Amino acid sequence: MDATPRPPTLAGLRRTYEGEPLLESDLASDPIAQFTTWFQDALDAGLPEPNAMILATASAGGRPSARTVLLKGYDERGFVFYTNYESRKGRDLAENPRASLLFPWHPVRRQVRVEGTVTRISHAESAEYFASRPYGSRIGAWASRQSAVVRSREELDARYEELAARWPEDPPVPDFWGGFRVAPVEVEFWQGQLDRMHDRLRYRRTRPGWVLERLAP
Repeated sequence: MDATPRPPTLAGLRRTYEGEPLLESDLASDPIAQFTTWFQDALDAGLPEPNAMILATASAGGRPSARTVLLKGYDERGFVFYTNYESRKGRDLAENPRASLLFPWHPVRRQVRVEGTVTRISHAESAEYFASRPYGSRIGAWASRQSAVVRSREELDARYEELAARWPEDPPVPDFWGGFRVAPVEVEFWQGQLDRMHDRLRYRRTRPGWVLERLAP
């Protein structure tokens, strides 16, 4: 008998989207202000971890990679997250400093997509944020050479205990760890509608400001 599990049927996963129309006149003049409004709506709706975002990068050779990270700050300069610079995403961004972000706020039938160029934030900014993290997370940043192969969980735990003994109170910020800022060149606001006639409104950076465009769903 073939014990290979069969893929589940997806026919029952259809969903109908219905919401208020998203009109050009409803949006702020710039995408950061509009993001602030929608982010607050996500908070008010009680969404779990509304700052969770999918980060997509690509190597110099074009090999794509995506993962979920947490937004840790944003302003008119862009969207900030933190990571190990030697991780796969860190290496990708060193080779190809462009990225895409996606905020999948499914319960409120919305998503926000960001495309932009990426730079490291200053060491001082990274150090300030690092100091605000829980002690265990700071030791974990030292213990994990993110994306590297490890022989076992025991090896990883032993490394953590070794570093916790070295720095029982205040571990310094690692030189291989810090923040990236995604400076947006496009920001798209998507709102689900009936019959797949979704609203997609995109801000595209131009000189001197932003152009707002509607995209076909």
